[in-house]
Amino acid sequence: MIKVDQLKVTWKTRCFPVILASAALATNPGCDGGFGGGGGEGPGHRSQRLALTPEQELALGTKAYKEILSKSRVLPADRPEVVRVRRVGQRIVKATEIQPLLQEINLHIDPAYLRWEFNVLDNKQVNAFCLPGGKVAVFTGLLPIAEDDDELATVMSHEIGHALAHHSSERLARQQMTQRAIQAANGSLGGMDDRQRGNLFGILAAGAQLNSLKYDREQESEADHIGLFLMTFAGYKPDRAIAFWERMQQVAQGQGRPPEILSDHPSDAHRIAQLQKWLPQAKAAKAAYDRGAIAPPKR
Repeated sequence: MIKVDQLKVTWKTRCFPVILASAALATNPGCDGGFGGGGGEGPGHRSQRLALTPEQELALGTKAYKEILSKSRVLPADRPEVVRVRRVGQRIVKATEIQPLLQEINLHIDPAYLRWEFNVLDNKQVNAFCLPGGKVAVFTGLLPIAEDDDELATVMSHEIGHALAHHSSERLARQQMTQRAIQAANGSLGGMDDRQRGNLFGILAAGAQLNSLKYDREQESEADHIGLFLMTFAGYKPDRAIAFWERMQQVAQGQGRPPEILSDHPSDAHRIAQLQKWLPQAKAAKAAYDRGAIAPPKR
């Protein structure tokens, strides 16, 4: 039997630059992409092998999200914290629908398999996560540190960037958990013991702190890059991303240990330096998009 992560499936997309050469989004040229249940070029045009199809991602993310919510204190929809998170989240979702942006970053997503949900968990951890399929949770412990909506958008765009880049599916393939994940997506999570469920949830959303596995630096950098452009195109101030991560470093130093979100999302001088490098590109891209300076698609 051929395993899903052994298949080679490639989508051919047309390059559709959002901006002119003075404000390039992508780090490398090229336009071919791989998507779901196979391999090909992912964000940043690097090789990416995936374990799941988008349909399986949605099924598994939905089941895991439901279980996490059932074991958490979920704030009611009318609470101001929830209203805030959902307001920011919906603006970011609108940015994910800008096709020229997605194509230039080389993201391959199918909106049919993104069923966005935003909830706030009553938990003092400084944390947030986004499961495959668009299932987002923000912990109350994070909200005071994200001083304004621009800073909240920094975190949420970063987490959403992981989901859009199919990073969980990629980690499942790397951890050789493809068949177990497919069985869980097609069936239920009930057949797994606590350790297996913890490992699976950890791969799906390191932010959930369920025996989480660390994101590697490559994925982390991609989520930073994607997130910065998403928040900018959503109308938030990208400069605040640098301010937020600098504050997170201060929080980590003050506590003597990193907040939960930093235990798997390293915030260091390299991250901030990268954001500073991408900042003028993100601003120029948004300005060019707003004034309609979009190059026609290449035939």
